Amino acid sequence: MVLTTHINADGDGAGSEVALARYLERLGVRVTIVNPTPFPATFDFLLEGLETRTSRQRIGQDACEDADLFVVLDTSEPSRLGDMWPVLRARRVAVIDHHPPSPQSMGDPAVRDPSAGATGELVYELISQNGEPLPKLEAEALYVAIVTDTGSFRFANTTPRTHEISAELLRAGVDPEVMYRELYGQVTSERMELLRRALSAVAQDPDWPIAWITLRRQDFSESGGGASDLEGIIEHARRLKDVEVALLFRELADGSTKVSLRSNGEADVAAIARQHGGGGHVKAAGVHMSTALPKAQEKVLASVRQELNSAGLGPAAPRPLEP
Repeated sequence: MVLTTHINADGDGAGSEVALARYLERLGVRVTIVNPTPFPATFDFLLEGLETRTSRQRIGQDACEDADLFVVLDTSEPSRLGDMWPVLRARRVAVIDHHPPSPQSMGDPAVRDPSAGATGELVYELISQNGEPLPKLEAEALYVAIVTDTGSFRFANTTPRTHEISAELLRAGVDPEVMYRELYGQVTSERMELLRRALSAVAQDPDWPIAWITLRRQDFSESGGGASDLEGIIEHARRLKDVEVALLFRELADGSTKVSLRSNGEADVAAIARQHGGGGHVKAAGVHMSTALPKAQEKVLASVRQELNSAGLGPAAPRPLEP
């Protein structure tokens, strides 16, 4: 069996596949994690005793050829699977995902629940059904999945069930202080330099409640930072007063553009992302565009303004002149 997740895996995708891999190994199932992009260094501490592959490695390709089932976690969108999608297209695929399905969604069978705070919640429900105590390493992976996707329990996707599951993970041995240090308390100089560049690149629309950060290829090459160093950077734009939609535009090595979108209110950023081939949640979404950075910014920002206008969040109407 092969487990995989979306390109540039986040904490939810990475934590969910680690937890499920450990559970399946306990059952005697031969399982390999094969992702379209390298496993993020930020979450390497979860991999004790596990190895991961990428779809471009020969050993990863061999694992895919031998697999009788693929399980895709934290997405069901072919466009978010990179080099894994051609591998999966004609194979048996199951999906575990908390994103709303789209017409392009794949997976049969599929476990989907958009009301879940994270895919990690769904994996927890699956592996805890027998009532046996959850091993600490599995609990830690699930805690990472949940805490990262809920913004440390401060986002609107945090529910009473989220806290109930997290309480069970603590009972299984998770130490929140250790998890905080692993996730947020060990910043590298490369990440700090990338953050400095990101903060200096924050822009705001003079008329619309939009803020965005632009990171170009040279920002990564000159800082030494990578995709794993981007965790949480968009939140700096999102925190600006009166901002309704925040974006992070990232120029990739091949000249394409990755766009992350966040909403603070009623704007549906998933709808914006879908217009350009992406997807996600109402308040957190993303899209990978083959378009070069300047044109991608122009297109996406135009869509954001249109969505804000539809939601009644555009610029205030001018006051009538006094008689």
